[in-house]
Amino acid sequence: MSATDDPYGDDALAAEYVLHLLDADERSAFESRLAVERDLMQRVWQWEIWLGTLADEVEEVAPPASARQRVLSSVEAPGSPRFRTGFWSLLLGGLAAASLLLFMVFGDTLRPPQDLTPEFQAELTAEDGSLVLIAGVIPATHEIVIERVTGAPPQGRVHELWLIAEGAVAPVSLGVLENEGVTRIRVPDEIAPGVRTGTIAISDEPPGGSPTGAPTGTVLATATFSDI
Repeated sequence: MSATDDPYGDDALAAEYVLHLLDADERSAFESRLAVERDLMQRVWQWEIWLGTLADEVEEVAPPASARQRVLSSVEAPGSPRFRTGFWSLLLGGLAAASLLLFMVFGDTLRPPQDLTPEFQAELTAEDGSLVLIAGVIPATHEIVIERVTGAPPQGRVHELWLIAEGAVAPVSLGVLENEGVTRIRVPDEIAPGVRTGTIAISDEPPGGSPTGAPTGTVLATATFSDI
């Protein structure tokens, strides 16, 4: 689906991107736009935050023990990939249709509240262009939302986000990033005021992040925030 044949345009595309409903080509084209269109990135941030909040409110319920056997019994034996492919295609197609219908019916009601929109933005780009991350600050919630546009850590490594507050002598870890998609990081209240005027950095670290409290691997990119 493209913005030109969707009456809700980029809002619907952003929602489908967050829900992983775009196919590979559509997702690649959308991510190319994310690298240069700030408004589109804001829409993705809004949906990530809003849908994430909804997910947090859903109570986790363990399936009954009999569920696994029923699922296994309904699937054909190995060697019949056509059934599996058809099943998942049908399932994903139904999910996409349901999500789009929900959006079209409720439209404005489903749009995320504006106070969850990032007000400051920074782009973290490696010198060779192999890594591009876009970070936004939501002052109302003290959150930094990081969208991974391109690049991922090597096998067995992670990317860690750091804050070097203005006038500080050492960086402070803000957390480890997800290997794909969007990462939301809640900045502690005591250091949140320093985010707007400080510098953020991404380093390459072992699983779980730096064991020393300071970057131990290569610092891949740094950036400062500016108004959106």
